[in-house]
Amino acid sequence: MLEIRNLVKAFGGVRATDDVTLTFETASLTAIIGPNGAGKSTFFNQLSGAIRPDSGEIRLDGQNLVGLSIGEIVRRGVGRAFQVASIFPSLTVEETLLAAVSAHHRHAGRLGTRFPLASTRAHAGHCVAMVGLHDKRHILSANLSHGDQKLLDIALALVLEPRVLLLDEPTAGMGPEERWRVIDKVHELWERQKMTVVFIEHDMDIVFKIAPSIRVLSYGRVLAEGTPQQIRTNPAVVEAYLGSEHEVAA
Repeated sequence: MLEIRNLVKAFGGVRATDDVTLTFETASLTAIIGPNGAGKSTFFNQLSGAIRPDSGEIRLDGQNLVGLSIGEIVRRGVGRAFQVASIFPSLTVEETLLAAVSAHHRHAGRLGTRFPLASTRAHAGHCVAMVGLHDKRHILSANLSHGDQKLLDIALALVLEPRVLLLDEPTAGMGPEERWRVIDKVHELWERQKMTVVFIEHDMDIVFKIAPSIRVLSYGRVLAEGTPQQIRTNPAVVEAYLGSEHEVAA
């Protein structure tokens, strides 16, 4: 279980997260939504250790992660894929994952070898298969479509064997067809791996279709929590973010 308690982070006089308290059950799938400037990215940056909160706690299975390094938070079980895919353009998909697995298992001396350990190759192959890139494993990362680059970035996070996977706008910048292909793969990963997945998303059609639970942030505070139907019909959420067209659709 991932528990956030009274999380506060201020930049100057602006509280990017303002007393945020949330709980994400083990193996749950949750969408984080809210208008621009709501504090969503700052929230993720605190969960992953990129930013240290001013106060509050971030507990994973009872252990407080606040103050730990990014590497230690990763080792405790939190993985993250970013809005802009972080890949190695000069490497193939397979080479990228082999390098990542070797680094994760601290086989640094074998990063450049033509003959990686069998366990390394097996782990890399498993991660490639999980995101559906097995048939593209010999393609240079730079030559992948935008959607496949995002899937590769997710695979890099999966290498770390996370218990909690944070996805920052996994469909950003994609056309409709590619957007649904990627989000369907994310949903499939969640169902198969039974990990806790938390994702930021602006496409409400995606959010309402695949997320059993939704949390809404506004001006750094938790505005609402609930099911898609509860969020669709919440007057405060409609006024602050969704707009009247979603209320009518609901």
